[in-house]
Amino acid sequence: MSYCNAIRSMPEDRQAIHKAYHDLQYGFPIHNDDELFCRLILEINQAGLSWETILKKQESFRKAYDNFNISKVAAYTEADRGRLLSDPGIIRNRLKVNAAIENAKSVLILQREHGSFQNWLLGHHPKSKEEWVKLFKKTFKFTGGEIVNEFLLSIGILKGAHSEDCPVYKDVLRTNPPWFNQPV
Repeated sequence: MSYCNAIRSMPEDRQAIHKAYHDLQYGFPIHNDDELFCRLILEINQAGLSWETILKKQESFRKAYDNFNISKVAAYTEADRGRLLSDPGIIRNRLKVNAAIENAKSVLILQREHGSFQNWLLGHHPKSKEEWVKLFKKTFKFTGGEIVNEFLLSIGILKGAHSEDCPVYKDVLRTNPPWFNQPV
């Protein structure tokens, strides 16, 4: 079942949690590296949990990770790790916390080499899901197939975030997502 249809079948209180993300963020291209990093970290933290859990904790994540400022997160110390691991507002998983810090360092390298995280992503487009997963596993920590797929869907690199009968699909198309211009 698509995310679009899943939301329609949820009770109203749960729909409210998902609707803003679905209608205004999911599948839309992101042009800011800190926000791309944010989405990657949120997708990593979703592993093994529901997306609803992450949406409910999104603001706490933003506060805990310095608004996902890549340079700040890359410079985190052991004290910062301890702070994150004791923060009840986020997912307190050592592997996920370590991945966030190490992935921030990786993004800094990509920015130096390619000008931005976005440039690196677009420079590798188009790729198959399998090729993307291989690239991400080589570049980042804690990035399995589902995490990579959802990250790329959520930022408009891969097609499929919205079903074509979803009203938001047309809104996404107006933003000219990378998948829309993919060579045949």
